Amino acid sequence: MINYTPLLSVSNFKIIIFMPDQLVNKSVNHGFCFNILCVGETGLGKSTLMDTLFNTKFEGEPTQHNQPGVQLKSNTYELQESNVRLKLTVVNTVGFGDQINKEDSYKSIVEFIDTQFEAYLQEELKIKRTLHSYHDTRIHACLYFIAPTGHSLKSLDLVTMKKLDSKVNIIPIIAKSDAISKSELTKFKIKITSELVSNGVQIYQFPTDDETVAEINSTMNGHLPFAVVGSTEEVKIGNKMVKARQYPWGTVQVENENHCDFVKLREMLIRVNMEDLREQTHTRHYELYRRCKLEEMGFKDTDPDCKPFSLQETYEAKRNEFMGDLQKKEEEMRQMFVQRVKEKEAELKEAEKELHEKFDRLKKLHQDEKKKLEDKKKSLDDELNGFKQKKTAAELLQSQAQQAGGSTTLKRDKERKK
Repeated sequence: MINYTPLLSVSNFKIIIFMPDQLVNKSVNHGFCFNILCVGETGLGKSTLMDTLFNTKFEGEPTQHNQPGVQLKSNTYELQESNVRLKLTVVNTVGFGDQINKEDSYKSIVEFIDTQFEAYLQEELKIKRTLHSYHDTRIHACLYFIAPTGHSLKSLDLVTMKKLDSKVNIIPIIAKSDAISKSELTKFKIKITSELVSNGVQIYQFPTDDETVAEINSTMNGHLPFAVVGSTEEVKIGNKMVKARQYPWGTVQVENENHCDFVKLREMLIRVNMEDLREQTHTRHYELYRRCKLEEMGFKDTDPDCKPFSLQETYEAKRNEFMGDLQKKEEEMRQMFVQRVKEKEAELKEAEKELHEKFDRLKKLHQDEKKKLEDKKKSLDDELNGFKQKKTAAELLQSQAQQAGGSTTLKRDKERKK
């Protein structure tokens, strides 16, 4: 039995009191990182709500919504208030719900989330890790924008949230909630909650285990999904300027809790539960991805006998398995190479045989043509010799005729002279 001796002297107690301050100072000096994924159809005011939440105008180029699929666009901003620095990353789903066939709309989002998990896992597996300076791009919160139809969730919303609930903290919100009346909004919230439960969709619940925030979080869980309105325009109400949307029938104040749940969303997302969202991302969603990924790679904590499994043994086993597979593949490739060489040699021999046969045919044809030419030449030579003989005979006859004609002319001349 081990006996523990208490060491809580006055000086030690003072050290314990100052430890939270040290942690706070360290965190403030290092800065904070928070990544938000905005999922929703085009025109639901995702960018406007982000500008309203963080009270700034995020610069961004207008995006075209004519892509064949869903494109995820990520922007990172450096925000600072007093001495607290926040690296905020906002990821928008461009083209979500724009396609005629929406069956695979969620796949690009799932792949993006898994890519961020994989990048963090690869950083963890490095020999020289730099996690203290690594820019963590894992998604901490997913704001799912629901169209204010007042009826029920679309099948696209249910399928997408079901695919995402094991990978990210989903906070459903009803966008542009001023488009429907208060009574319709209340019924719509009840309908959404009922459909999420009946379809087994797990949304993020604000934690109630911490006594300091248990009461407010428990109350806010009952307000989900939040009905929000976003606006960066300021309107003068009474003696102060407030963010609002003006309509012919009146004005909707963004930060008036009687008009919408924007303040509730801001409080829960940024001021009360930001650290819990980050922790849930790491301890729940990332750990699930990490465990599945390592199990796929063959790593286990225990062997079939439920005994601790050494990482070195696992590595050696996987290495031997890999080397065995590599040797097997090398042997298969060698056999395939030998087989292809034999096939190529057979093809070359067949081609060589065909060439020899073709050469013999051409040679015989050449000889036949040569013989024909020689026979024709001989015939022409015979004709030429006959022609020459005839020519010689003709010339001889012509000469004799000329001689005979000359003697006759002389006789006639002599007779005339007489």
